[in-house]
Amino acid sequence: MRRTDEEERRDWITVSELNNYTRALMDGDPVLSSVTVRGEISNFKRHYTGHIYFSMKDASGALRCVMFASSAQGLAFEPRDGDDVLAFGRVSVFPRDGSYQLYVNRMIPAGRGELAAAFEALKKKLAAEGLFDSSKKKKLPPYPEKIGIVTAEGGAAIKDMLNITGRRFPSAGIYIYPALVQGPGAPASLIAGLDFFNGRFPVDLIIIGRGGGSVEDLFCFNDEALARKIAASHIPVVSAVGHETDFTIADFAADLRAPTPSAAAELAVPDREVIKRRLRDHLTRIGGSFRTTLKLAETRLASLSASPVLRSPEGMIDRLTEEIAKLASAADSAYSAAVARKEKELVGLVSGLEAMNPLSVLTRGYAAVSKGGRYAGEIGDLDVGDSITLEMSGGKAEATVDCVYPAGTTETRSTDRK
Repeated sequence: MRRTDEEERRDWITVSELNNYTRALMDGDPVLSSVTVRGEISNFKRHYTGHIYFSMKDASGALRCVMFASSAQGLAFEPRDGDDVLAFGRVSVFPRDGSYQLYVNRMIPAGRGELAAAFEALKKKLAAEGLFDSSKKKKLPPYPEKIGIVTAEGGAAIKDMLNITGRRFPSAGIYIYPALVQGPGAPASLIAGLDFFNGRFPVDLIIIGRGGGSVEDLFCFNDEALARKIAASHIPVVSAVGHETDFTIADFAADLRAPTPSAAAELAVPDREVIKRRLRDHLTRIGGSFRTTLKLAETRLASLSASPVLRSPEGMIDRLTEEIAKLASAADSAYSAAVARKEKELVGLVSGLEAMNPLSVLTRGYAAVSKGGRYAGEIGDLDVGDSITLEMSGGKAEATVDCVYPAGTTETRSTDRK
């Protein structure tokens, strides 16, 4: 493209040209195109478009920064003035006003890498020991009478918890153990609070925690001794540290983790309005059940009152008496018939025995012969000269055998042959 005569003669450039030239130099610089800057956030503003504008400063300097909405959506924390952060991005010039600034594409709290590594290492160690097992978690009492809170005295967190518990369940007593919640001495102070409510002043439930803060501020709740003390507490412990996105080792060791101190207060006590509604519902159900039972009893009573037994007991007695008489008569008849049958059977048996009696033939002219006290049933039982007894109808006779005539032979034994 051919330059005009005026352009060839001038020895100056426009503001925009200078700004664009400077931007081109910065964009091509390998250091400025990918830089990590550490500093403190100030003048933080979040635009309605989602872009973030702020400055980073240290003891002797300041730097303008911008983070566009596409990058700001990936932030894992909420930046605030005073936060010490690491910002990753590139340095370039904004041509409109000629100022250079840091275009941030990623940002984390300063020191988070080291703290996160320590957090994960301790979490893995305690989990391997079973310190976080769900089977070891204690249930929260449904209606705690005394609640101990271990936190900083006078902070916003304790005020929120007092307001919520007072509104939801005012009958619960709230007892505060003022403890350090950040800094090197905080773990020992928090442990002392747990010991106090587990020993000298027993309560039904313990809440331990604090409001939001930086990762460094909350890191005292990642102390190993504190985690073990929480897990060993014989009183249920609710951990309420920071905001919903903040997690500490104390949260895993506690019997229940609340996302915020306010949420811990809501989890710790029931809502008296809900209790009232439940009581009213129970009373309504009990009343309905009582009325139903009473109605059934009345129906049953009316049915019994209409029964013949209650309406005419004399008639029922007469009918039963008549039935008893009929049964007695039937029993007598059956008894008499049975006796008659047995008598007839007995007569038959006696007649049979009489027919079989050998002495009964004596009445017809027969005699029973015995010798020596034994009956002689055959002629062979007798010899000539034997003394015998003849048993006849009406008495006995003694005789002597003079002659024996065996049947079927012609031989005769007699006294003459002797």
